[in-house]
Amino acid sequence: MTMSFPPRTQRVSRPPARRDLSGAPFLVAARGGRPSRLPVWFMRQAGRSLPEYRALREGVPMLRACLDPEMLAEITLQPVRRHGVDAAILFSDIVVPLYAAGLDIDIVPGTGPVVTTPVRTEREVDAVPALEPGQVDAVADGVRLLVDRLGDVPLIGFAGAPFTLASYLIEGGPSRNHEHTKALMRAEPALWHRLADRLADVALAFLRAQLDAGVDAVQLFDSWAGALSPRDYREFVLPHSAKVLAGAGEYGVPRIHFGVGTGELLTAMRDAGADVVGVDWRVPLDEAVRRLSVPGGPPPVVQGNLDPALLMASWPVIEAEVRRIAAEGRAAAGHVFNLGHGVLPDTDPAVLTRVVELVHSL
Repeated sequence: MTMSFPPRTQRVSRPPARRDLSGAPFLVAARGGRPSRLPVWFMRQAGRSLPEYRALREGVPMLRACLDPEMLAEITLQPVRRHGVDAAILFSDIVVPLYAAGLDIDIVPGTGPVVTTPVRTEREVDAVPALEPGQVDAVADGVRLLVDRLGDVPLIGFAGAPFTLASYLIEGGPSRNHEHTKALMRAEPALWHRLADRLADVALAFLRAQLDAGVDAVQLFDSWAGALSPRDYREFVLPHSAKVLAGAGEYGVPRIHFGVGTGELLTAMRDAGADVVGVDWRVPLDEAVRRLSVPGGPPPVVQGNLDPALLMASWPVIEAEVRRIAAEGRAAAGHVFNLGHGVLPDTDPAVLTRVVELVHSL
């Protein structure tokens, strides 16, 4: 199979050393400290809600944009300029490393990632390629551009967790019930673990490319983990996510672990080795802190968790929710304000800016 990649731009030299941003509010909070202000950033802050993003992306396929260093850098910077958030999140997609490694996968507008041939047999699992560092040079180049241009704003890199990557490959695309994934997991556990281990290597290689280029923190997205029971998560998922987080931990940067609908999985996600656990809007932050706390240990660090749908409400409703969440977050050792999932496409950017200003005032 022949893959079509965007033309390469001139390589950007690696910065001589990682930036010293130890006093940045986002990094202070992510390490369990009390920063000068409550830090805030938004998942999917770079993307469809911004008119400047839509103008830049017009006619450019998603995967091409993710593998164009100048474009991904500019898209990553757009919400930092507009909203004044405390961290930038690298513009990419969780399937980028799979595509770069050579899998026949595309992001279809209105649908999401679609795999031409689902991965369900031993032969198909064994055909899943490894990710070689040079295959994501374009992403690393974009990170280097951002390190140079962001100043004192930290940059978060990210990757998809093995379970969510496996779910896309097995189902062939987004799924409501993950029936093929769960069936393979239970009926052929050895084959499942072989696939999940291979995808853990892919995710870790993708994170290492970003870390080597200079990102200041990483987030592991397990978007679909909420479809699992705690027992299944611990048996079939936790070891592979732990492998990714342990590898990223060698760089000494904060590691965030986030999933949707994972209220019953919070302690297992903590046990996978994250420094910060992202919490969606279904669990109040003070309750999440209670669930995540270890007897005799320090309070956990959390991220979240405003319901992104409430950004469509009136300002008094939004303000009350922001204040409530900020108050509940004080139960944690550190709190990074965020949404409970990504920014919805129809969100008014002015509302996001106003939320940032409110959070900073608290």
